[in-house]
Amino acid sequence: MNGLSIFAGNSNPVLADRISEYLAKPLGRLKVTRFSDGEIQVEIHENVRRQEVYVIQSTCNPVNDHLVELLLLIDALKRSSASRITAVIPYFGYARQDKKVAPRVPISAKLIADLLANTGVHRVITMDLHAGQIQGFFDMPVDNLYAAPVIIDEIKTRHPENLVVVSPDAGGVERARAYAKRLNASLAIVDKRRSAPNEAKAMAIIGDVQDKVAIILDDMVDTAGTLTEAAGVIQENGAKEVHAYCTHPVLSGPAIDRIEESSLNSLVVTDTIPLSGKTKQCKKIETLSIAKLVGEAIMRSYRGDSVNSLFV
Repeated sequence: MNGLSIFAGNSNPVLADRISEYLAKPLGRLKVTRFSDGEIQVEIHENVRRQEVYVIQSTCNPVNDHLVELLLLIDALKRSSASRITAVIPYFGYARQDKKVAPRVPISAKLIADLLANTGVHRVITMDLHAGQIQGFFDMPVDNLYAAPVIIDEIKTRHPENLVVVSPDAGGVERARAYAKRLNASLAIVDKRRSAPNEAKAMAIIGDVQDKVAIILDDMVDTAGTLTEAAGVIQENGAKEVHAYCTHPVLSGPAIDRIEESSLNSLVVTDTIPLSGKTKQCKKIETLSIAKLVGEAIMRSYRGDSVNSLFV
């Protein structure tokens, strides 16, 4: 892989190091500094002329800083004559704003896609987009990876029988059904009513969770309102244990307090977003790494092999 270079921004250095280790390819040398007013400055410290470059950067908190850093990295690589630039964005921020939910609001996910395209990206590799149709916002190829293989293997190891897969809301039914099929488990749905943004009230369970190990599945956990309300209702309906699995641990605001005080036995997340501070100290939260999955996708993309075959 002499024509391949890998660079990483500051959003998730641990994941970047794991991907680099899997590929047996050291991360490219760069320097990210700031002016006194907070303006970001990027310098690439090695030759990338005619190289195929992969830039690893999740647009997680602080979202805007990491997004601008990614754009500047891409521009620096383009101006350094890289032959092809792929943005590897394990967590794609602004994905929840994928449609107009009220008059006079932006479609922010489309705007971010346009920014990436105009900056010089040739391909995007991301994971578990909040809505699959966001791929259509890009004027370039998008590989939307799935954490399912990693999560399913973990569930099979820890909870081999008597499972029910639960969708925390109607929007996640398709995802939950796919997991239930592969786990040979039954399916249930939490019927909830949302009273305001980031606030949710779980109302009832559609399906049987009595005396079963309930597995709640979602693509992300933000303030954990939906998740903890769902866990409470599932327990009230007789579940023996309640565990949650999600790809993106946003975990903002009161999330950690809610999780610690909830009926959840555990919350298993992936490392698309790094845990820090209080989130690291929460005993209910465990992390799975998707580094090998992303690394394999990078390798296959570079070689021109099928990426979709990873999930068949």
